Amino acid sequence: MSASPKIRLKGEGEWRAATRRLAADEATLVSLWGDERRMRMALREADGALVLVETACDDGAFPSVAALHAPASRLERAACDLFGFTATDAPDVRRWLDHGRWPLRHPLADEPAAHDGAADAYAFLEAKGPGLHQIPVGPVHAGIIEPGHFRFHAGGEAVVRLEERLGYKHKGVDALICGANLERAAILAARVSGDSTVAYSIAFARAVEAALGVDATPRAQTLRGVMAELERLANHFGDIGAICNDAAFALMHAHCGVLRERTLRAAKTAFGHRLMMDAVVPGGCSVDLAPEGAEAIGAQIRESRATFPKLVQLYDNTASLQDRTVGTGVLKGDLARLFGAGGVVGRASGRNFDARRQHPYPPYDNLGFEVPTRREGDVNARIWVRIDEVFESLDLIEKMLAAIPRGPVRAELPASAARREGFALVEAFRGDVFVHVRLADDGSIARCHLRDASWFQWPLLEAAIEGNIVADFPLCNKSFNCSYSGCDL
Repeated sequence: MSASPKIRLKGEGEWRAATRRLAADEATLVSLWGDERRMRMALREADGALVLVETACDDGAFPSVAALHAPASRLERAACDLFGFTATDAPDVRRWLDHGRWPLRHPLADEPAAHDGAADAYAFLEAKGPGLHQIPVGPVHAGIIEPGHFRFHAGGEAVVRLEERLGYKHKGVDALICGANLERAAILAARVSGDSTVAYSIAFARAVEAALGVDATPRAQTLRGVMAELERLANHFGDIGAICNDAAFALMHAHCGVLRERTLRAAKTAFGHRLMMDAVVPGGCSVDLAPEGAEAIGAQIRESRATFPKLVQLYDNTASLQDRTVGTGVLKGDLARLFGAGGVVGRASGRNFDARRQHPYPPYDNLGFEVPTRREGDVNARIWVRIDEVFESLDLIEKMLAAIPRGPVRAELPASAARREGFALVEAFRGDVFVHVRLADDGSIARCHLRDASWFQWPLLEAAIEGNIVADFPLCNKSFNCSYSGCDL
């Protein structure tokens, strides 16, 4: 049965104790969010247990976690923007999601305040020294990509400081999902970050299933795994090619683009949608594997096994490309551990964490697979982790397709909730996605919190680029490939 949260309720003392454990590296922050008149925090304890801690905000304030644990800062600022809470002793009180354009201040507060109409200035942190200059980039970029602002402080070509400002793709997901029925909420969850739509859908579905005390059908669980690995393949093919393209090696970009496109076409044939959007729902799947789906996926796996090793050899034997990627954008392992960095970013810097293994869920709990890890922490290491994960995903898809159980693809959901709330931690292509849901008496969503891996990866990009030249920023940025939309909510 899906996981049910172990909740340590109320009490500022427990909240402060949890914060101290984070500061002492005795636990890892999973997420932090507001919920009515309280703040909640999910931790991964040293023994691997996931727990929730909460503290009341009846007076509108709560003890800042970021005061002792920097990775909490942006999540804390976002919660304050949405709920109007004050983080006592917070090191950074600048607004994060609220750019001064909303019609309301604190839209999820009990009594939202009307916006005063004044424009908000954002005070970027400064680096001072002889010869330093600032380079503002974005939020509108030259390519067709998501919007985000990057403020560089540089001495000549060397980056001294980088600071990001996001929030330009804020969609109001937190407000939209409150009060929604499960069908509508699943649609919203699937659109938090479109490149991870399967992972978000699985995480939301498993959180709801935990709250309802029900499991997806065995056939649906296996189909979910096939979809998740197809999503991982498509994104890794795209990322490997795009990183090489940012190093002016367009040939890899073109060939990896073909593999990505054919993976998406196979997904369309098998599940009716290139991104498999809305194919996963609470209780199972909304679609079954098409009659020709297994053959379409099998054909793409065979093509990938024939073609991709040649591209890997091309990458490994191109000295001019290696010159751009080796030693560039190094993320130190201690920072990856401090921020609980997931996915490729963490594993390329030695943090050997994968939610499919550390917190196994079907179908991965019955499958053997390797979690590729490197320690160099540079762009090259992040490429190689992706390369190794491609081969693992090909193996996993073949195993799952060979053992799909018969039966229905969707279980009937009970009329009433068994536990009222539940959470899930699911591995997306860029790292772990965390979803917590709390159900109302009528079965609708009272509160849903969705956390992308990028919340903890964006700040690490700022650290990794320091000391590199400005021209290497696109290369470093693409090797991280953090989601804008996943953090803008």
